[in-house]
Amino acid sequence: MIRLWQSIILTVVVVFLALPLPSWAAKNPSHLFFSHSLLQGRDFSNQSLPAAEFANSNMELAKFDHSDLEGAIFSKGILTKASLKQANLTYAMLDQADFTEADLSDAVLVEALFFGSTFHHTKIIGADFTDALLDREQIRQLCQVASGVNPTTGVSTRESLGCR
Repeated sequence: MIRLWQSIILTVVVVFLALPLPSWAAKNPSHLFFSHSLLQGRDFSNQSLPAAEFANSNMELAKFDHSDLEGAIFSKGILTKASLKQANLTYAMLDQADFTEADLSDAVLVEALFFGSTFHHTKIIGADFTDALLDREQIRQLCQVASGVNPTTGVSTRESLGCR
């Protein structure tokens, strides 16, 4: 019986390893893990951090300006007063994160996941939320302050949020 389970587990591992990686994962062969960390005030600006994990971390006042964070995981992160100006957060998981007074100006947030995240006094001028997953209340709140056009994608913030 033990040999059967070992064979099943080995087969699953082999099949999993044979699957192609998403493009953002293939760009990041050395996976960076910062989950459950105290990263207050850290400067991650101008860095290539695709698929990096920052889940459950405190990143208050941290800087991610101009960084490539495609596919990064920030679930349940504290990003109070963090700066993510012109960051690429395409496909990022930003669910249940606290963006109170954070700066997302000119960030690319295409197809990012935001369910359960909070946006109090968050700067979103020029941010591109195209196809991002947000709930109705988040969209209503963000549309009240949405303005500008993303310099990378050319998409207006209001248009990307579907504001009326």
